[in-house]
Amino acid sequence: MSQQVYLPSYSIGEDVYKRVPQICSNYGKTAIVIGGEISLSKVKDKLLTAMKGTDINLLDFIWYGGNATRENIERLKNMKTVQMADMIFAVGGGKSMDTSKALADMLKKPVFTFPTIASNCAPVTALCILYGKDKVEFYDAQKPAIHCFIDTKIISNAPIKYLRAGIGDALSKQYEVCFNTRGRVLNHTNNLGVQIAKDCSERLLQYGVKALDDAQKNIVSDEFIQTVLTIIVNTGLVSVLVNLNYNSSLAHSLYLASVKIPDCKGHMHGEIVSLGVLLLLLVDKQLIQAEKVYDFNQKLDLPTSLIDVGIKDVKQIIDLILQDKYLSFAPYNITKEMIKEAIDMLEALKHKKTF
Repeated sequence: MSQQVYLPSYSIGEDVYKRVPQICSNYGKTAIVIGGEISLSKVKDKLLTAMKGTDINLLDFIWYGGNATRENIERLKNMKTVQMADMIFAVGGGKSMDTSKALADMLKKPVFTFPTIASNCAPVTALCILYGKDKVEFYDAQKPAIHCFIDTKIISNAPIKYLRAGIGDALSKQYEVCFNTRGRVLNHTNNLGVQIAKDCSERLLQYGVKALDDAQKNIVSDEFIQTVLTIIVNTGLVSVLVNLNYNSSLAHSLYLASVKIPDCKGHMHGEIVSLGVLLLLLVDKQLIQAEKVYDFNQKLDLPTSLIDVGIKDVKQIIDLILQDKYLSFAPYNITKEMIKEAIDMLEALKHKKTF
């Protein structure tokens, strides 16, 4: 039995787009640039300048459609310029990236990513999260993007809410992966991913507060770079290496449940996941770590209670959480009572300093 593992590569800095011709030219002569409207406006001049005098022709800059859906992917597939392009350049945030990655996978075209925000690890993962009416689909592409171009200046100038959410999302990787793989005998690939995961949360707890403060001042500091790399690269590598069944647990179960609650619509993926991290740590009785994360969330203005993300019905959210199939990969059975106790502990913490 054989196994294939495709690992992403990346460039980071304020002038990384200058490297595009050198890195991409082996994959074709034409590219279509797909992204959000604001994201496209941020990269257009830089990309056009970088392509001047090279063999790569940018056929067009196209809006991805506003959400990562199969309908938007089909619309893009039918566009003549998309069909003509040798390569797909995916620009923007998670939903835009996942739309372009899934599109590239279906069309069997090479894809390169150009994140304009650091809100998740979508730029370097093969996994694409697609949205339907009150449901979420995990579409697993055959391979991740060939290369990711991380322009730190563009990301530092993005609205601060995206970096905050990115920190919240990345915070979950270490806790969820180590929780789901606890006690398992892992093959080489999964074990490599777990070893990378073990450093994710600690790096964020170390650098995250300073990184967010610097980003608010548009300062590209070392702490900012370390945090961006952790959000995009470290967690992305874990997602590529570790079995999908081990990549998601209670923190993401809360997010998947929240998709079905209208009052949660205004909150970003990473915000809700960061709250889910607290639930996971409390369910697992990692109380010292839970206190660290609680304090960290407060410093970053990330949620620390259900009401912070618009969840009012405790029974409803617990029932929805338990519908997540990935909870079956936890090292023990997670019950309603465990989740309710964790929620109660969070609420109690508003009035005292320790659990």
